[in-house]
Amino acid sequence: MHSCARYLIFFQYLGTKYSGVVKAPPHQLQRKGVQDHLEDAIRKLRPVNPVTLYVSSRTDTGVHAFSNSAHFDLQRSNDKAPFTEDTLVNALNFHLRTEQIRLTRAHRVPHNFHARFCADSRTYVYRVALGISHRSLLPLTDHNLCWSLRNTELDVGAMREAAALLVGTHDFSSFRAVSPDMLFKNPVRTMDLADVQPGSSFSHTHFLRNIPIWELTFRSRSFLYKQVRRMTGALVAVGKAQLSVPQLRDLLEAQDSLAYPQGLTAPAQGLFLTRVDYRDADLQVSQQMSEEQPRTTGNSED
Repeated sequence: MHSCARYLIFFQYLGTKYSGVVKAPPHQLQRKGVQDHLEDAIRKLRPVNPVTLYVSSRTDTGVHAFSNSAHFDLQRSNDKAPFTEDTLVNALNFHLRTEQIRLTRAHRVPHNFHARFCADSRTYVYRVALGISHRSLLPLTDHNLCWSLRNTELDVGAMREAAALLVGTHDFSSFRAVSPDMLFKNPVRTMDLADVQPGSSFSHTHFLRNIPIWELTFRSRSFLYKQVRRMTGALVAVGKAQLSVPQLRDLLEAQDSLAYPQGLTAPAQGLFLTRVDYRDADLQVSQQMSEEQPRTTGNSED
């Protein structure tokens, strides 16, 4: 018998140079997906089995992640024990060193675990920078990592009032973009959190200019296609007095993706997937599987 283990990995990436997190279509040669690079790195560990990565949360071109997750099976020859979590992280990061992708941690999980379907919640943060007349005025640490607006102020009170309308269980059809599979997906989602709070530039202690940053945070078990970017765009429109709070309520109650105003969707570069959470019970492996782990750890891939 081969020694096979299923791993859950958490990984971060800057999405600017990638076609999204999932595999790029075979005909697309210019940009690969984050999944392509992760699978290439796993293959360099010389597994016995074909490598397939199952990503928990799909992000589009230009969207970033501080913590996305995925699972995969890794089968080694029968004379080698499964990798320890630390060894796996170190080995994959070694092979990813030329990419803007890094593993942060790994867990060995039960063989029936699924990174997508077992996820208990997902949290997204959208960063908005104010008073930016041209993107070149942003510090390099925030370039392509926020939505820069010319506005020097937003009506944050109105934005918070509008965000409160999104919390709870609703049909979010008005906030999903048209996609080929939209007819097969239930538009009802439960929003556990929709909030607007002050943030900061990634270089705020060293940059000479004070740049107001606002962060819009959304947490739910799952989201519809482009739902977060559409909700963000609508809330920013409320902050800019382009939409009123009652108009946003009407948009939510319309339950129609075509009711969403054209040109309002927030751009991809300000969006970060920051957390994917699981229940501890779903991550627990059996005692027998735990005993298969070697007792020593190291940096060697073998």
